[in-house]
Amino acid sequence: MQPSAVPELAHTHARPIHWVATATALAGVVALSSVLGPDDRAAAQTPEPRTKSAPAHMVPPDPAAVEFPLECGPMKTVVKKQASGDLDGDGRPETVAVVHCDSPMGTPPDGVYVVTQAAGSTAPRVVATLADPGDRTNVDDFAVRDGEVTATLFGYSSADVPSCCPDVRENVKWRWENGAFVRSAPSGAKSV
Repeated sequence: MQPSAVPELAHTHARPIHWVATATALAGVVALSSVLGPDDRAAAQTPEPRTKSAPAHMVPPDPAAVEFPLECGPMKTVVKKQASGDLDGDGRPETVAVVHCDSPMGTPPDGVYVVTQAAGSTAPRVVATLADPGDRTNVDDFAVRDGEVTATLFGYSSADVPSCCPDVRENVKWRWENGAFVRSAPSGAKSV
């Protein structure tokens, strides 16, 4: 075997200390980007899915024009997500809004509210609370489709679980039946 004409370079042989230094640098970049990342309120909002059963010529109620039954003290309420569709089959769309207090720290619990507007009225109003913020849940994978509201709720198995770390995940849906919203969950939808 002939020796190589190019001298062996020290950096071509990775030693454990190189991997530790790389992992440390990468962890620092990730931590710094989470602190300096974009503000959620300034991020571009994508339109929420709308059900096809809502008539195109009817404008759904605007949740920004509603006072939600949420105790936020000096903080304002924030509509985190919204979707519209005809939930009760009356031909007029309702808006379902996921709302929480605009807390500068932590993860405030979400409430899920149904907003409607009576025919001939200009004032939308809350007609149902699907998920109460007092239950300490946060909402993810939220949608309105085919007359149903679906969501994934993250919550806590006990009051001893810290607010940072929900330990219960539940897939739920609500459907208008006999004059009320009925909550159901597929079998085995709750996990700890």
